[in-house]
Amino acid sequence: MTEILGPVPAGMPAAPAAERPADITVRRSRRRQGLAGGAAVSAHLRRLEDESIFLLREVAAQFSRPVMLYSIGKDSSVLLHLAVKAFQPARLPFPLLHVDTGWKFRDMIAFRDQRIRELGVDLIVHRNEDGAALHIDPAANPSLHTDVMKTQALKQALDRHGFDAAIGGARRDEEASRAKERMFSHRSSQHRWDPRQQRPELWSLFNTLLDPGESMRVFPLSNWTEADVWHYIYLEGIPIVPLYFAASRPVIERDGQLIMVDDNRLTLRPGERVMRRMIRFRTLGCYPLTGAMLSAATTLPDIIVETLSSRRSERQGRLIDRDRPASMEKKKEEGYF
Repeated sequence: MTEILGPVPAGMPAAPAAERPADITVRRSRRRQGLAGGAAVSAHLRRLEDESIFLLREVAAQFSRPVMLYSIGKDSSVLLHLAVKAFQPARLPFPLLHVDTGWKFRDMIAFRDQRIRELGVDLIVHRNEDGAALHIDPAANPSLHTDVMKTQALKQALDRHGFDAAIGGARRDEEASRAKERMFSHRSSQHRWDPRQQRPELWSLFNTLLDPGESMRVFPLSNWTEADVWHYIYLEGIPIVPLYFAASRPVIERDGQLIMVDDNRLTLRPGERVMRRMIRFRTLGCYPLTGAMLSAATTLPDIIVETLSSRRSERQGRLIDRDRPASMEKKKEEGYF
């Protein structure tokens, strides 16, 4: 199923207050300075910003039907902000695409819908209906769920709409397979990635030529780090999902991870009990497959300090990264984000 959401027509009433919780976004003054290095940090971020905007404009110029993947997380929020900057005051020259697995946090979906209303951009929401009919439990079958409801769903959407370039928010510092991927990452007609057949990228020169049926994945945030993302969110006042901020939330402890109980579909195992803990998330995905972290970081400065002092991987809480050695690279070869 593909649902296309566009800007709210003139005269249509806004969503009721119950659908727009007051804490759904966090805004900060654009005039604030960075926490570490002041002007030097700002200059560094401006260089990253310039590179990302150049890549976004390059995609719009070189491809006939591009799309931006929108997963609702912090990287997607930064990418969307950069895209608006790159083309303002004009509308975005491409739609957004959200692959709906049916298991996203409720706060994520509420945030997504609010941002679309605020920005007036076109959003395509796609779900693999054949996969949804299988009622796959992500907690019991994480690899199958990821393949069917994410990878296969993404390929369905790209084929159905004929997109020849998909812009994503992946960063090289996140994970080993992403560290070696090009900014313009070639995909075969089956959406497969072959890391041995990557194209050279010299300075700001990119080979964007495609044979019929092939496509490109483009990653404008490749050279950003997690700390860069958080500093930029702080400096630019970019709204983000409230789950990134610490709050008392219901969780269970499972396989060494704190899993938030977001609705009544999560089946408890023997001995598990729901408890409330002060938690937040460094990364967001399907809620049964996303571990939280104990934290007292309730503000953006708190998050930045916590990020800079962390010695654990950002994706430590992503259960899908643990199913087998080199699992992320295997998923990417098969067409994953």
